[in-house]
Amino acid sequence: MNSAPARTATLCLESLRVSYTHAGSAIDAVRDVSLAVRAGECLGIVGESGAGKTQAFMAVMGLLASNARTGGSVRFEGEEILGLAPDALNRVRGSKLTMIFQDPMTSLTPHLKVGVQLAEVLVRHRGASWADAQRAALRALERVHVPAPARRLKQYPHELSGGMRQRVMIAMSLMCEPALLIADEPTSALDVTVQAQIVELLRALRLDSGLSIALISHDFGVVAGLADRVAVMYAGRIVESAHTALLLRGPRHPYTDLLLKCVPNLRAPRGARMPSLPGQPPAASAASRGCAFAPRCPRASDLCRAERPLLRGIEPESEVACHHPLEP
Repeated sequence: MNSAPARTATLCLESLRVSYTHAGSAIDAVRDVSLAVRAGECLGIVGESGAGKTQAFMAVMGLLASNARTGGSVRFEGEEILGLAPDALNRVRGSKLTMIFQDPMTSLTPHLKVGVQLAEVLVRHRGASWADAQRAALRALERVHVPAPARRLKQYPHELSGGMRQRVMIAMSLMCEPALLIADEPTSALDVTVQAQIVELLRALRLDSGLSIALISHDFGVVAGLADRVAVMYAGRIVESAHTALLLRGPRHPYTDLLLKCVPNLRAPRGARMPSLPGQPPAASAASRGCAFAPRCPRASDLCRAERPLLRGIEPESEVACHHPLEP
């Protein structure tokens, strides 16, 4: 993933590390992750819960818990932002760099009306007047196809459906015309129909504005519908990356292959058993000399258990960390 030239990258992570200290021991959540989100593209970051996807991007946003320790580099539009002082980071965060989460109800302030929350973004980050900010809030809701937007501005978050709240969060994230939107499981709390609507909305917004998107998900179906490239994470590391179509057509890492086989098949016969990954991901505190996926991998050898495979290029803009990669 780090093959993307830094000059074309909106966001560039190099050897990013995130760890936590708990009861005197270190817990590694993100281990030497390098990736780039290029201008105008969508990068999907896929993996099971606990893979380190969200932690990596919480580090980008400066939203980690107080006991977190970070290392490596995070450059946004060429500027190092990892470890920036809060005042300096706030000039970037919320304006040029924004993030939405899977449950918008926990991100919206419950006792403030939607219009107030939207307008505050422009007042705080752009110094807009309240009247101008209110007009911009109305346009923002129209942009994300919220019905009866003038009425929604006067409502509280609990008066909206889950899909409507997520549209409000997307509108809020776009108020300052950011360069990069980080979307953390933006559809997982929604039903299938609304999921498709949100994915289509993000696709249209990206094409309309040239927005870069980092899409964090465990759902290959969502990623396939939006992402240009995919990075697959396991146990805090990237184990495979490639253009989306190439990876879906011929995954090279056994973990990616098993993840894809777990995607629900609507054509499966009634009563057919849903496929699942064998075993469990390792604990974040676990240390291993070899490949972290080896205990669950059908292709694991003694080499896999003794030596951790490094991420290496196998095709143009494709990388895999595996001693025994699958054939394309």
